[in-house]
This record gives sequence, C-alpha cells and structure tokens, in this order.
Amino acid sequence: MMMRQDARERWSDRELIAAIAARDREACTVFYRRHLRRTVAYLMHETHDPEVTADIAAEVFAAVIVAAGRYQPETETAAPWVIGIARNVLGASRRQGLVEDRARRRLGLEPIELDNSDLDETEAIAERGGAGVVELVESLPSDERHAVKARIVDERSYREIASELRCSELVVRKRVSRGLGRVRKRLENS
Repeated sequence: MMMRQDARERWSDRELIAAIAARDREACTVFYRRHLRRTVAYLMHETHDPEVTADIAAEVFAAVIVAAGRYQPETETAAPWVIGIARNVLGASRRQGLVEDRARRRLGLEPIELDNSDLDETEAIAERGGAGVVELVESLPSDERHAVKARIVDERSYREIASELRCSELVVRKRVSRGLGRVRKRLENS
C-alpha cells in the first residue's frame, strides 16, 4: 500500500483527481496532503477560528471527492479549484449560520471530535501555509484578477464574463489562462 501511495506522489493533480473520481483512496490521501496546508491557511485567514477551519476543511475535501468526476482542469495545479470550493463552503456556512456538511453526509462521514492538540495543529498548518492562493490571485493585474475570480471562484461562464466586460470570450480565456499561469508559477516557487 505504501508503495502505491509513493507512486501517486509523482502524479499531477489532474491524474489524482481522475483517480479520486474512480474511488482511489491512496490518490485521495496524496491530494489531501498536497492541498491541506494552503486550504487551512486560507480558511484560518477568513475565519480566525481553528475549530471552524478544521470543520470547513473536512467539508472541502469531502466536496472534492464528490465533485472529482466533474473537475475541468484549467491548469496543472488544482489549488485554485480547491480554494474555490473552500470559498463556496465558507460562504454557504456563513449564510446558514453553521458549518456546511452536505458533502460529508453524502459520503457518510461522521463529524470528527477535535481536542486541543488538533486545534494547535490546525493553527500550525495555517501558519506554515505561507502565501495563500487567495493572496496570489489578489496580486494579479486587475484584468486577470477579475477574470480568474469570475471564472474559477464564482464559476461563471466565459460568455457571461465576456458580456460583463464587453470583450470577446477569447480575451477572457486568455486573461484566465495568464492569471492561472502566474498563480501556478508562484505556487511552484513557494
């Protein structure tokens, strides 16, 4: 089993997500480890609460499992997709006044009881998260930042974004592609 997981460490996010969609547990573990730190850093930045962060992070990765079959890769890294899921789960949780748990219930996962060491670990992970994806997207030139947020985070169509910006879909696609490329390079260098 360890040998299979080690081989998956070399897989791209695209390959891992395809394997997750096929219910490959080892691929899920590798993907989780690869994206946990940035996800927790983002959520801690937004909530300032390690308990809520841990709860939402669990829902985010359950949602990754549920949505893996619908994943549409735009870049080699799935980090913007995962952070988009985190943003959506966080938004739904805020609107409902409680942590969203629909994906966990769908998978039959029970809530995890956290103790002080778990909360300390959540805070430590958040501190090690470094420059999060959100900060990287915010640092993009305004035209790329708007296009990336609209497409990846808000999950709007290229046609809708182009109509709003009064430009062609091709221009929007190029802005999204350039923006995600910059984010990917910065993530790889961090």
